[in-house]
Amino acid sequence: MRLRTGMLFAALGLSGALLAGCGDDADDKASSESQTSSSSQQSESTPAQGENGSTSQSSASDTASAEQAQPVNLIFGTGGTGGSYYPIGGALKSVFEASDLVGNVQVVSTGASVQNINNITDGLNQIAIVMSDVAYDAIKGQNQFDGNPADIKALAGMYPNVVQVVATADSGIHSIADLKGKRVGVGKVGSGVEQSAAKVLESAGLSYDDLAQVSHTGYADSVTGMSNGNIDAAFFTSGVPNSSITGLMQSTDITFVPVSGDVASKLLEKYPYYENYEIPAGAPERYDLGSAVDTVAIRNVMIVGSDMRNDVAEDLTKRFHDYLESGNVSVGALKQFDPASMNQNLVVPLHPGAEAYYATLAENGDAAKSQSDSDAMAGEASGSDASASDDGQGKAEDKAPQS
Repeated sequence: MRLRTGMLFAALGLSGALLAGCGDDADDKASSESQTSSSSQQSESTPAQGENGSTSQSSASDTASAEQAQPVNLIFGTGGTGGSYYPIGGALKSVFEASDLVGNVQVVSTGASVQNINNITDGLNQIAIVMSDVAYDAIKGQNQFDGNPADIKALAGMYPNVVQVVATADSGIHSIADLKGKRVGVGKVGSGVEQSAAKVLESAGLSYDDLAQVSHTGYADSVTGMSNGNIDAAFFTSGVPNSSITGLMQSTDITFVPVSGDVASKLLEKYPYYENYEIPAGAPERYDLGSAVDTVAIRNVMIVGSDMRNDVAEDLTKRFHDYLESGNVSVGALKQFDPASMNQNLVVPLHPGAEAYYATLAENGDAAKSQSDSDAMAGEASGSDASASDDGQGKAEDKAPQS
């Protein structure tokens, strides 16, 4: 009896111990799983930090990247509504707005080159078209920019701005020297037209003081003045054709005054950004003149502020180049230059973003040329192999017995 009782107590004790052990294992496992889960959640919610606070640096970098990706709004400075700059701005508005990096493009009419550069310097415009002579003075801080050099960069060189001097047929004006004592429209104050007018007059030994009347009129007002007989001649420095001149020709007999000979030579010698230009005869798209007119031209440049983001500048340059190559160009002036020359012979330094695009363009061009050369060599080699095969077959046939 005592033996069975002792055995019963022993069995009960062993059972209790086993039950106690099972309970501890379960608690430990739950505790372990809880700690593991907590540790995992903490790990997911708190990024691992590297040395020197790498987490903070990563966050700052991400923030900077997000800011870089934000689209920008652009105010596009052009020129008078009668010139080429304004319709070019209108054509490029949708081209640039198609970029994910650009929100809205507002095209504004301005007093052209000088005002456009001043507006970019003042932050009123972000992109503009200007003439090379004015841009040259701006970056040098001379003439109208004396002591205030402009921090501007180029996206692309464009078409030549042709100095077109026209006079009423009854004015007796046939040369720049004949402008002496006449009433002349020289463009708006501070415009690129006025700058070229002053330089052409200077090269002919004339100044505003030698003119009977100096009219600071834009294209439209110059046309009105000539039509009404209040102006004898006017300067139109733009692409060819200029729509204002085309309109004038339909209502008034005019003469194109050449800028040639000694006047052109002196101009090119002193101002190297000028180049000789001929308005051809018999070209319907260029006034359909009876005889060619020799004159001079200055290249136009698309500029931006140096603070424009590199990615934006690169994308704008690419889109402008692609538009020129698309065959859908709607403005005649943009058809008058080779897109391959966009980054050549510029008086304004290229924006780093634009420079990056041209580098990529050159690399792609070199790769395409290399592939073309490789294909040509492969073709030649294939031809040689075929020729060798033919020769071998011919020799075999020669050795075959004649029937």
